[in-house]
Amino acid sequence: MPHTTSHAPAATVSSGAAPAWRWPLAYALTALVFLALDAVWLSSMHTALYQPAIGHLLSGTVDWTAAGLFYALYITGLLVFAVAPALTSGRWGVALGRGALFGLLAYATYDLTNQATLRDWPWRVTLADLAWGAFVSGTASGLAARFTLATCRRARPANGR
Repeated sequence: MPHTTSHAPAATVSSGAAPAWRWPLAYALTALVFLALDAVWLSSMHTALYQPAIGHLLSGTVDWTAAGLFYALYITGLLVFAVAPALTSGRWGVALGRGALFGLLAYATYDLTNQATLRDWPWRVTLADLAWGAFVSGTASGLAARFTLATCRRARPANGR
């Protein structure tokens, strides 16, 4: 058989390619929405749900290092498993659904482990947390993907904006 050489053109960046800054933008938007919503939830539900139900387990102070690590890692998880597939497909609804599923699973890991191993862990906390985890994660992922996609479509890739 004769040897043939492929003369396919080298891969080029199409004019529709997304700008490189879409990933930091997506992370920042996901973090902004998630942190804002979670701050409202925690400040309003602390007295209404958590203090009455599990107050005997709560610390008097917040370990901000642990909280910061959680948020940084969790937002990274949302970016990888929910927002990135949406940006790749160009459909923000993908992030909404995948983010909600990620949130449900992550919050279930925490709450159902507590349910199984801690004495007097109330089901109402578990159920509220599962619903909250799905809602906040889906909302943060969906909105971040939607605004990132809209921003990247408006940017002109040729000028690096």
